Amino acid sequence: MVRLSSGMDRMRTKNKKQQEIYVKIKGDFIPQYQTPDSSGCDLYADIDKPVILKPGEFCIIPTGIWIEIPKGYEAQVRPRSGLASRYGIGILNAPGTIDSDYRGEVKVVLFNFGKKRVKIKKGDRIAQVVFAQVVRAVFKKVKNLSITKRGEGGFGHTGGMD
Repeated sequence: MVRLSSGMDRMRTKNKKQQEIYVKIKGDFIPQYQTPDSSGCDLYADIDKPVILKPGEFCIIPTGIWIEIPKGYEAQVRPRSGLASRYGIGILNAPGTIDSDYRGEVKVVLFNFGKKRVKIKKGDRIAQVVFAQVVRAVFKKVKNLSITKRGEGGFGHTGGMD
């Protein structure tokens, strides 16, 4: 087990809350925060041979890590903006949620929204993971909800791009 705090120890400030996350690693790629104020840390492709992702296709890319998320937290796997803006690569189920009781390998479902083939190689930064506290809802059946100005307006009711 490795304590996921590489980079985090250098980032201690008064208002930063930190949580230890334990990581089991198969390969060489420990998730990394790239800057002191990064919300997400990068996940790396841990693959034996390059994967060609054609336009309109998706594939599941292993990261070579298993994480133990503390109870009351989740991990959100999110796209990297650089991959999206340069190549049209995103995550099909973004954000992907990893629950605190999951103990399998972290994998990322990459999708090519672009128009060109993209090669994914071992060690490529393919996604980022953000940890967040979870609030568990208690659902209560009621006959009516409180009235708001918005009401049932949704799906672009406040205006579009015209």
